[in-house]
Amino acid sequence: MRIIGIDPGLQATGWGVIASDGAQLKGVGHGIIRTNTRMSDPERLILIFEGLQNVIANHQPETAIIEEIFVKDNPRSALRLGLARGVAILACGQARLALSEISARKVKQAVTGTGAADKKQVANMVSRLLGIPPPPSDAADALALAIACYQGAAAPKTEAAQMPDGLSAAIEAALQKDRQRT
Repeated sequence: MRIIGIDPGLQATGWGVIASDGAQLKGVGHGIIRTNTRMSDPERLILIFEGLQNVIANHQPETAIIEEIFVKDNPRSALRLGLARGVAILACGQARLALSEISARKVKQAVTGTGAADKKQVANMVSRLLGIPPPPSDAADALALAIACYQGAAAPKTEAAQMPDGLSAAIEAALQKDRQRT
């Protein structure tokens, strides 16, 4: 099974594709679709949409997961983030991918064992779980989304992936090693 995680943003949209081979996960690809603040919103949205279309066409995921919007202080920022999120959902819908949503806190909990993990902790755990060098922040977040989906931590909007046996044990073993080092 291949899963694409999408961390939407108007300036930087992270994406990450993972594949399962039994209870083993591997990173298939990851990256960041960057836009420029000098571009108009429609130009930026087209760039994000077309970038995700290319990623989906090249990596052929079977399911997708996207981060929910979190509004803390600035509703305007949340609305602008919603634009990027909307075109990401459209790209997934156009490709007929099953789609799930999850909060950032639940992703952190699923991948690191704590919902309060910082970006560096998420990137390091993604690196360990996939056996890759720590990816850039937005791509690491997208890969973490895909891992959480694989675990079954997301609420499906459409039919979504189920957690194969063994991943929880692998995460717990990695966390145990970290605890022993400190």
